[in-house]
Amino acid sequence: MAQTPAVELDVRGRTVRVSSPDRVVFPERGLTKLDVVQYFLDVGDGVLGALLHRPTTLERWPKGVFEGARMATRQDSSGDAFYQKRVPQGAPEYVETSRVAFPSGRTADEVAPTELAVVAWAANLGTLTFHPWPVVRDDVENPDQVRIDLDPQPGTDFADAARVAPHVRELLAEHGLEGFPKTSGGRGLHVFVPIEPAWSFTDARRATIAFGRELERRLPDEVTMKWWKEERGAKIFVDYNQMARDRTIASAYSIRSNPRATVSAPLTWDEVPDVHPDDFDVLTMPERFAAVGDLHSRLVAHTAPRYRLDSLLELADRQERDEGHGDLPYPPEYPKMPGEPKRVQPSKDRDRPR
Repeated sequence: MAQTPAVELDVRGRTVRVSSPDRVVFPERGLTKLDVVQYFLDVGDGVLGALLHRPTTLERWPKGVFEGARMATRQDSSGDAFYQKRVPQGAPEYVETSRVAFPSGRTADEVAPTELAVVAWAANLGTLTFHPWPVVRDDVENPDQVRIDLDPQPGTDFADAARVAPHVRELLAEHGLEGFPKTSGGRGLHVFVPIEPAWSFTDARRATIAFGRELERRLPDEVTMKWWKEERGAKIFVDYNQMARDRTIASAYSIRSNPRATVSAPLTWDEVPDVHPDDFDVLTMPERFAAVGDLHSRLVAHTAPRYRLDSLLELADRQERDEGHGDLPYPPEYPKMPGEPKRVQPSKDRDRPR
């Protein structure tokens, strides 16, 4: 069969070439690569606002999302999809970058989108999900967002996370903070809080831990802060390590790699109890975006107002002083951190009291 000629799109004054435009990316929905690129253009101001000036890892599915497709890992690089942390060779001159440092001490120049053409270019490379850091490229050491990840554990689902959400909103308000919810595009719920870039990753993670512990104290039957899966039970896990350096969350409007092609959808708080993640996909989100606009516009870099973490850090101090709560484990690939407890799975810890 003859290959379909490339298509050239005018993206706000830039010409972006879409190769193999009729390549099927989501077979169950009949969506092609050109459909994916057009989706990102349809929600352009929203997805660009979520990525603007942020170092961003690209989750690329160049062969599409087909049955049996799998993600490459550190141990096995033969997967059908992969995470690209370094800017690809041959990127156009308008693709700007940001240098970031990983916990290992290594650095990388990651894509830092400045215009919508960069998003379209990345989509042509097979990018479905964008994973931006909670920092901007002119200050990569100090987060300007706190990201609260409500992660349903086995036996729970999105509806359980939605029941926890009003308590998240209430607790944030008690500390002078405002959060902006969105679906993960899967089973989870994310709440992003714009903050002043006045604290380190360590501080922001510590504030998130304090927040999660208080939420767990109020909702002990519904919420857990246990890092080890064997201890969590059928609860909503507040994944505090999403605020560790080099841990990212799928951006608003990103497409998720599932057969339905769901997307991460910004919500109003009033909508949270009544929606389902499947309500929002590549085919339905453009119409919704045209109707409601970008519900996460307050999170765009360098916009105001932004909030302070003093109150949550004071809560962390009280938890340490009055309850003996210290740090919690980091992810396994991180070096041992100062003050971190033993990083051993409880069932394998020979010194653990029985």
